[in-house]
Amino acid sequence: MSTRAPIEERLRAALEARGQLISAHDLSPARPPAGSTWGTRKIRRVLYVAAAATAAAAAAVVLLLSSNTPDRPRPTPPAQHSTPTVTPTSTVPDPVPSPVASTP
Repeated sequence: MSTRAPIEERLRAALEARGQLISAHDLSPARPPAGSTWGTRKIRRVLYVAAAATAAAAAAVVLLLSSNTPDRPRPTPPAQHSTPTVTPTSTVPDPVPSPVASTP
C-alpha cells in the first residue's frame, strides 16, 4: 500500500474527531418551510402574463373597432340563390267582369 502524506493523516484525524462530536440527539428531522408560498418571482411572473394578456386583448379590440370605420364602405354580401315558389292553380276560373251598361 501507498503511504499517506502527513497532511492527509492530519485531515483524516480531524474529520474523525469532528464526526465523534455529533450524536443522534443532535440530529433532528428537517422542518417544513415556513412563510408564504408565493415568492416575489411568482408574483412578478403572474403580473407580466396578466399585463401581456391585457395588452393583447386591447390590441385585438382596437383592431376590430378600427376595421369598421365609416370611411371604408362595407363589402356587399354575396348573392343568395333563391328557389322560385310555385303557387297551386285553382280549378275555379276567375270571374269575368260583366259589361256595365251606360245610361244616357
